[in-house]
Amino acid sequence: MLTLLCRVSSVLQRDVKQFGKQFLFDRKEETCWNSDQGSSQWIKLEFPHKICISEIHIQFQGGFSSRSCILEGGLKEGELVKIAEFYPEDNNTLQKFHFPEEYTEKLRLCFPNSTDFFGRIVVYHLDVLGRKN
Repeated sequence: MLTLLCRVSSVLQRDVKQFGKQFLFDRKEETCWNSDQGSSQWIKLEFPHKICISEIHIQFQGGFSSRSCILEGGLKEGELVKIAEFYPEDNNTLQKFHFPEEYTEKLRLCFPNSTDFFGRIVVYHLDVLGRKN
């Protein structure tokens, strides 16, 4: 597993101890990242070197997923560009999305339209699969 920098758009009631970004990757079923309300939530990842991504695995909480997801990527100093758009189901299952291989040093996963009336997103599990360049 790579060491990476992770940032998120918001955390529910700023309670990072209970709902923070660290829970995206801990592989525990009882923890999650829970965004605060508002449209267009996101998760941003920065890798220590260039990687070639091919898949994203993500598990939402049903009722708190996004109707569409936009994957953006780029090099450290460059602008983010759209890599793909995909459409997860609004359920609790681990969903897998495949992409044409893309070299990048940073990624942003945008959630522009939550299934929750208040715009909250809940993610229990996130994996980015690929290989080092």
